[in-house]
Amino acid sequence: MTAGLLLAAQQPAAAGPNLVKNPGFETPGSGDMPLCWAKSGWGDNDFTFTTTADAHTGSAAMRVELTRRVDGDRKALITESTACAPYVAPERQYDLSFWYKSTTPDTALTLFRHDTTTGWQYWTDLRTLPMEDDWTRSEVRTPAIPPDTDRITWGVSVFGTGSVTTDDYAMEEVAPPPPDPVCTATAEECAKGRWEVLPTKNPVRSVHSVVLHGGTPTQAGGSGGGKVLLIAGSGNDPGLFEAGTFTTALYDPVAGTYKDIPTPADMFCAGHVQLADGRVLVMGGNKGYPSADGSIGYQGLRDSYIFDPETESYTRTNDMNGGHWYPSATLLGDGDVISFGGLKEDSTGSVTAEKFSAAENRWLPVHQVNQTWSFWGLYPSMILMQDGRLFYSGSHVFGNGTPGTGASIYDYDANTITDVPGLRNKDQRDESASVLLPPAQDQRVLTIGGGNNETNPAANRTTDIIDLKQPDPRYTAGPPLPQGLVDQGHGKRPQTGDEGKMYVSAVLLPDGKVLETGGGLHDRADPVYEASFFDPVTDTYEEGLAADPIPRTYHSSAFLLPDGRVMAVGDNPGNGTYNHNVSIYTPPYLLKGPRPRITSVAEGEWRYGDTQRITVDRPIVRAELIRPAAVTHSSDPNQRFVDLPMSVVDDQTIDLNVTSNPNLAPPGWYMLFAVDAAGIPSVAEWVHLGAPAAAAAAGHGTPAAHDAPAAHDAPSAHVHDFAGDLGKSPKKNPGKRSSAPVSPKVAGCDRNYGTAGVCVPLAFPAPVKATTKSRCDWLAAHGYGRLKVNGKHDPLRLDPDRDGRACGKGDLRRHRGR
Repeated sequence: MTAGLLLAAQQPAAAGPNLVKNPGFETPGSGDMPLCWAKSGWGDNDFTFTTTADAHTGSAAMRVELTRRVDGDRKALITESTACAPYVAPERQYDLSFWYKSTTPDTALTLFRHDTTTGWQYWTDLRTLPMEDDWTRSEVRTPAIPPDTDRITWGVSVFGTGSVTTDDYAMEEVAPPPPDPVCTATAEECAKGRWEVLPTKNPVRSVHSVVLHGGTPTQAGGSGGGKVLLIAGSGNDPGLFEAGTFTTALYDPVAGTYKDIPTPADMFCAGHVQLADGRVLVMGGNKGYPSADGSIGYQGLRDSYIFDPETESYTRTNDMNGGHWYPSATLLGDGDVISFGGLKEDSTGSVTAEKFSAAENRWLPVHQVNQTWSFWGLYPSMILMQDGRLFYSGSHVFGNGTPGTGASIYDYDANTITDVPGLRNKDQRDESASVLLPPAQDQRVLTIGGGNNETNPAANRTTDIIDLKQPDPRYTAGPPLPQGLVDQGHGKRPQTGDEGKMYVSAVLLPDGKVLETGGGLHDRADPVYEASFFDPVTDTYEEGLAADPIPRTYHSSAFLLPDGRVMAVGDNPGNGTYNHNVSIYTPPYLLKGPRPRITSVAEGEWRYGDTQRITVDRPIVRAELIRPAAVTHSSDPNQRFVDLPMSVVDDQTIDLNVTSNPNLAPPGWYMLFAVDAAGIPSVAEWVHLGAPAAAAAAGHGTPAAHDAPAAHDAPSAHVHDFAGDLGKSPKKNPGKRSSAPVSPKVAGCDRNYGTAGVCVPLAFPAPVKATTKSRCDWLAAHGYGRLKVNGKHDPLRLDPDRDGRACGKGDLRRHRGR
């Protein structure tokens, strides 16, 4: 969220009028509901709305009751009309309160907003209400009102059998904001941020980056902990593969040191995900490099391992059902992991869905996993939706020409795939990045850039946005990706026309924006020096940020550290080299004055539907959970930012309201940030979501323990009716099969030249001419040097003198000008 939208200081509500009309249901309406109140809800359930005399004050209250429920909810809402719905001002916040008693834990305070262009729409859930036998007051603060919003309406949703009775609603505007912060660095740094290249280099050719949890909550205001697991395996070095030399390093960002971790298998281009308990599941990898003649490509590994941050070591799990090189990995709301795609042991495409059971701590056999026998490509971006389905965003690595529209929704329970329209240039989204925009409750996905590793055009500037809250969601065009400087081997020049980026990194930041950084203009070549912020509130880019001075193309990663900075590693261009420099980005929000501090967290173990108390050293306007990164090849489908609506006790005491829906925040460790009115975040505290509340807390009298329901009263997930009316019908699944055909050239490399770690492009980028000289000049400019010709074939005509070496003096002398 922009600084301009974080303008409500954490102050008590202003002493002003109650903005809710007929707050106690005392005035009858023209029908069977009180004035300015309306029935709402959806789904298969039996319900009643009753104006009851069992009131908190006065003579009337509203009871909503469900006696049978299959799905959906029911709620009494302020009527969506100009006469009844309270008017609001963008960028402001409002304190909402009411009195209630309930016989079900399955209740939530739900908000809708009126957009001046598109009309009324769901906004967010603010709080799950604990069961209460007697009248209890609940108060919660709205997020900053979004742009183009002039009115809101709200009420209590009931989504389980039982009743909720409410009375005496109030809505008051929060006091005006404090003055703007003062820049603490140069004016340019405060506007653009700054990069630092660390003096100590990354010791391994890391392809995978995982930010590990910091254990129990850190000392308030401390460093935030969080070591970084940097996995290389053989690191795209066939020599290391042949020698059985596989590496992992553990980086400590506080000490600035690296520790070597014994690595049992070639985890190069594996999949990885953080389990609910904080261990890292690593699946698949590289069983073998392509053959010298290119007749067989990369071969997937069946092996699977778990890295334990406590012991800092790997242990082996059972094998997957097949090999997977470049598999996806998505954590589900129940803590299980589902994986698709990649290449099998024989280099064909894997059509086997794999599922890791959290309860059994093992990969399930094929017959226990729903199978569509579909090939999803390599590293397909599979994002968990709020109802448990998976959204395939269309981002992938190598996999052009996969059937369909390029994006789809997969329903595991129904075992169906339904295409979703609107993704532009679906076969030029190689190495694009997709991210679930902040907050996760908004259910919007941004897909950025990409190219095509086989035809090798200039990467594009295309960005597309999809709102999965819509009944029939479809991608719509986003703003074009900002441009920067590109180095094509002859020095940097400004990008022109439609030139964009592939291999781009997208990082969720604690101020609610997305940092996009790094990337290249062509497959494994031509780094682009550019960075920008995407603001999901306005759907615009903030251009011209400081750019990482180190090239970041193939096999690079960027990710958020618990202290609010961003770390970037890696670069593995087609010539087989690897850049071991590490960069750290300090965003402008860290250069705008002192940071707020989280001075205490009542509990480190959080559960769904909780109210958790924190204290801070000064006013804040928002708090959120950000899942630590597990990223490779521009892909981290589990990255998410979960809003924590606040109930404000005073300037320094805040109750945070945790979603009841584990599909919005899958179980595991999260970074908890508190953010002030200027968008300045605290250092993160680590909290663990999904475990039962600590038994001892009940005896400590803490507010969190008081608000938390008993174990048997834990709320169900509040699932909304989103994406429930897809315009297309599910596709017919293929029949049972063992694999999908995939070309050995799927990686876009001509294996007739060099080693398996070197990628001479199948198609040279424009304007390289189809001549020996032009192609050899391009290879020389990109640092390839002389390359061995593997066998007798020379399809690119790089060895006209046939001495077995490409681009030698004899080759250029003999074919000068051709």
